[in-house]
Amino acid sequence: MDETILYEVDERVARITLNRPSARNALDDRMIGELLAAFERAKDDDGVRVIVLTGAGERAFCAGADLGGLAQAGGRAVGGAAAVRDSAPFRLFTAFPRLGKPIIARLAGHAVAGGLGLAAACDLVVAADDVHLATPEVNVGLWPMMIMAIIDRNVAPKHAFKLYYTGARITAAEGREIGLVTEVVPRAELDARVDELARTIAGKSPLGLRRGRDAFFAVEGRPLEEQVEYLLGELAELAATEDAREGIAAFLERRPPEFRGR
Repeated sequence: MDETILYEVDERVARITLNRPSARNALDDRMIGELLAAFERAKDDDGVRVIVLTGAGERAFCAGADLGGLAQAGGRAVGGAAAVRDSAPFRLFTAFPRLGKPIIARLAGHAVAGGLGLAAACDLVVAADDVHLATPEVNVGLWPMMIMAIIDRNVAPKHAFKLYYTGARITAAEGREIGLVTEVVPRAELDARVDELARTIAGKSPLGLRRGRDAFFAVEGRPLEEQVEYLLGELAELAATEDAREGIAAFLERRPPEFRGR
């Protein structure tokens, strides 16, 4: 049986590929399980500093949930909170804040429904200029429940409701305008730009990246005073690390820093 997820590491960057091109890389329970395993593999590998998530082929980054599997998952979820928390979609979308490493979505194909949620859950999204995005669930009597919590963190309500109500496709450029996409580049430049961005980030302190990313999610939704108190404490701890001392010394000595993640 073919792997639904491909995993490779090159120059401190882990590339994770959704590998069901014949199904437009639609998510089923098996693929989600293999994707979560790939996330854990990248998280635990000290040689990996950045993750790139992409889809096989140029037709689709991800077409969302496999509708046949979705019907079965919905039936299981009726069992209550415990069943929901044990479901594959819940485990997938709640895994992103705990990755501990930056993750970039590379969109060479369309991202729709749960596939758009998957891209939006990444820290950065780089898309080819001919890619389209959509939440078409309303067209089949559904609603983007599974991904609304993700999209609503990136998009203002008026833009979000237009996506949800119409199910219409938008261009990658429109996605950038409303906050779903970080950068849009010509298709021929997509790989070069993703590689450049990933390697730039991989050159930063892995400890600083992890602590900063964790702090970003930790303060979400807290009152301002609690956020500032927490972040000042995190800054003090980070300033005492070997990487911070090396970074400051390198800056003063006008040389590239050599970060060790300590």
